[in-house]
Amino acid sequence: MASNFWSLACIRSPNTTNLSPRPHYPSMPKYPAGVSQPENSLPVIESTAFFSVTGMTCSACAGSVEKAIKRLPGIREAVVGVLNAKARVQFYPSFVNVDQICEAINDAGFEASVVNDDMIERCRIRVIGMTCTSCSTTLESTLLAIGGVQNAQVALATEEAEICYDPRILNYNQLLQAIEDSGFEAILISTEEDVSKIQLHVEGVRTENSMRLIGSSLEALPGVLGIDIEPAVNKLSLSYKPNITGPRNVIQVIESTGSGRYKATIFPEGEGREAYKKEEIKQYYRSFLWSLIFTIPVFLSSMVFTYIPGIKEGLDTKVVNMMTVGELLRWVLSTPVQFIIGRRFYTGSYKALRHGSANMDVLIALGTNAAYFYSVYMVLRSATSSDFKATDFFETSSMLISFILLGKYLEVLAKGKTSEAIAKLMKLVPETATLLTFDDDGHIIREEEIDSRLIQKNDVIKVIPGAKVASDGIVVWGQSHVNESMITGEAKPVAKRKDDTVIGGTLNENGVLHVRATHVGSESALSQIVRLVESAQMAKAPVQKIADRISKVFVPMVIVLSLTTWLVWFLTGKYGGYPRTWIPSSMDSFELALQFGISVMVIACPCALGLATPTAVMVGTGVGASKGVLIKGGQALESAHKVNCIVFDKTGTLTVGKPVVVNTKLLKNMALKEFCVLVAATEVNSEHPLAKAVVEYAQKFKEEDDNKTWPEAQDFISITGHGVKAIVQNKEVLVGNKSLMLDQNILIPIEAEEILKEIEEMAQTGILISIDRKLTGVLAISDPLKPSAREVISILKAMKVKSIMVTGDNWGTAKSIAKEVGIDDVTAEAKPDQKADEVKRLQSLGHTVAMVGDGINDSPALVAADVGMAIGAGTDIAIEAADIVLMKSNLEDVITAIDLSRKTFSRIRLNYIWALGYNLLGIPIAAGVLFPSTRFRLPPWIAGAAMAASSVSVVCSSLLLKYYKRPKKLDTLEIQGIRVE
Repeated sequence: MASNFWSLACIRSPNTTNLSPRPHYPSMPKYPAGVSQPENSLPVIESTAFFSVTGMTCSACAGSVEKAIKRLPGIREAVVGVLNAKARVQFYPSFVNVDQICEAINDAGFEASVVNDDMIERCRIRVIGMTCTSCSTTLESTLLAIGGVQNAQVALATEEAEICYDPRILNYNQLLQAIEDSGFEAILISTEEDVSKIQLHVEGVRTENSMRLIGSSLEALPGVLGIDIEPAVNKLSLSYKPNITGPRNVIQVIESTGSGRYKATIFPEGEGREAYKKEEIKQYYRSFLWSLIFTIPVFLSSMVFTYIPGIKEGLDTKVVNMMTVGELLRWVLSTPVQFIIGRRFYTGSYKALRHGSANMDVLIALGTNAAYFYSVYMVLRSATSSDFKATDFFETSSMLISFILLGKYLEVLAKGKTSEAIAKLMKLVPETATLLTFDDDGHIIREEEIDSRLIQKNDVIKVIPGAKVASDGIVVWGQSHVNESMITGEAKPVAKRKDDTVIGGTLNENGVLHVRATHVGSESALSQIVRLVESAQMAKAPVQKIADRISKVFVPMVIVLSLTTWLVWFLTGKYGGYPRTWIPSSMDSFELALQFGISVMVIACPCALGLATPTAVMVGTGVGASKGVLIKGGQALESAHKVNCIVFDKTGTLTVGKPVVVNTKLLKNMALKEFCVLVAATEVNSEHPLAKAVVEYAQKFKEEDDNKTWPEAQDFISITGHGVKAIVQNKEVLVGNKSLMLDQNILIPIEAEEILKEIEEMAQTGILISIDRKLTGVLAISDPLKPSAREVISILKAMKVKSIMVTGDNWGTAKSIAKEVGIDDVTAEAKPDQKADEVKRLQSLGHTVAMVGDGINDSPALVAADVGMAIGAGTDIAIEAADIVLMKSNLEDVITAIDLSRKTFSRIRLNYIWALGYNLLGIPIAAGVLFPSTRFRLPPWIAGAAMAASSVSVVCSSLLLKYYKRPKKLDTLEIQGIRVE
């Protein structure tokens, strides 16, 4: 299990090198004798191509191109951008090629050409300063318009951008600058180059010249690629080639530069995301507290003290003409709130308007400025008049800003909890490790405790019982059992001895191990899993497109609606459209209309709408990862909740996947040992699971022999889908299924036919063996059914999900297994392309199809299905092709994946209902619809509080998914002990 999941964790782009080993794809597997379970197609390897598409004028054109591409077989994903006239297509070359994709685009009425993508790179950038979905969509459009950018995704919830670009045209520094020019702060998170990064704090530095001296010393260190020095905080940011150097080498150079007076440590805020989140929360908290300090006196002098005798007279004291102490006091106190504490809204508005868009900051700036400057005008007018009595709204602007800051504080506090799953994964790695130093003879001369972040490749780390493994690596000494459940979900401890691989973050149980580090930092399996979850959280679910479209027109529409509200109320009041008694004594018709207009402007912010989908997807994918279900993004999550038909592979999916020989029938007078040795000597050359079962069975006959090797097999031939043939000890041996014997003109006696029939009725696989053209024996091989298979199929039926089995095995075995688990619809003896065809047939009947498999021959069907689910212990190619990976290899996690996706999308729908319903209900009330009949109106500061509350409520609604519990029936299975370990 561990070794298979290792491969899952090490998946990465084809543009990277020197990371964990890439999956090995044999040119053509050899298959053994046995029932036809053909795996005769080449592995499905994913490719990405970029196309220049001319003729697109709008999003509808892009949609047409996208549909044309997705109709082709073997298309994993297609993203089409109107602004950059490009299409990015992920596809499987064994099904479709770039010429066919070009032709499909041309047939749709556009002109397409392939963009040379040999050097396409990808980078992830943290974007600071986005406030709503309008910011993210605007930035996305800006990035797509840059020459050389092939694709860009900007996620509001994670505050990150993922960009594919051509490094021959631009580099990531230019992308960072473009984001900065758009008005946001940009911090590079990662690139696809084989580069590691570290941030160090240097103590003992007194001058900038000393820091420059250290920088010069480091530049001379082999493997160092770039250094960024921040003298103000004595900080060094350094990128390096991990295969050449490492953090300890860097620290050694620094400390030797100053004759021992410099000391370097990993910079405390090097973790980035956590530090930034904490700082953002602190900033909003501080801003809110300072705002309260000024706003509370403004509120009291305006709303409370005017009703308290003594204080009221003091506030009404005239200062200049009709200007009172109270008015002057409110003006003075509200000014810092408006322009210092509320500066962030001006900055955000400027950035948005500069790029031709409008966001939440624009609405807040307009609303608060309208109230503030109108109040300033009224106070100045009263100061220059001897009879004009002013009415100010300083409390409106200051209270509005205070409540919005409170809402943002609560929002970032809640959003920080949406990615707790990733934080928990990151904390699995221990803080320290014991580094071993050896002499030339290989004897240990020193043990040293170091920060685990300082581990370098090829270091040997000592892991004592009860300690966590600090790094991915290979055991070079010792033996123990390691609990890998925190990574793989496998509850049973795995035995480890010399040359076995271990995964960083797993728990050593009972023995001492010496582990040579092979993958450190961002290369580790744990880091790759974290990256996979982060990528899933970055990807937008299709349903989010609704919010993106709405947000583009929402803010301008709100501004128009707000101005219309003000104008209607003002003109109606001016021309006597309603009684003067409706107007509060402290206002006139203009002021009443102004308050209605401001209320509409601030209550209709689209923040809640923009957070409805991404926060739910973030929490849902995080919960899935914690339960052993890796969901690769919003698209997979959205498709999974619609699934009403599941296609199961048999071997390794419904069955355990480890065949064993359960019976042997000899048809000729021959020693069983001699028979088994001949068969095993033939099958040892095959890679098929059934062949391995035969060899393992025959191994017991060799235990007493001094010679443990098998006789040499000459002229070995693998006959795909049928069996194998070889010459062993001058005897012609054929091992295979019935079809092989008939093709080779081997007579099958009635006795053998009856034995085969009996074997198949018992859901076993029969293998025929011919020696020197005579049928000599029959082997019965059984692949035990997974203990939970029958119950899982039963629960799916209760969930109204149809189950179908499609297998390459023979009809007899397939029907027996299907009957045993309760599946009625069976397709057997299916080749890989036939499995994919069956999936497409079901889709044509209107089903949303999920495919569950684990083998190379399942990959085409996994690609063709609406949702591909790979068993975690399966092959690397199946895992790459799948949308959802079941890390624990437990069949019941199929139910968990579907149920979690349904719960997540129920939450997204609820979020949308709340966000849209809030606006549909709140805007009319803010506009004064209830005022004529009830005299009820929504003051602007209450509208601001309601607006902030809507965003917080949507995030909190998504956070409720953290308490997700899988169906109770699955817990019942565990209680009964029906579980695959």
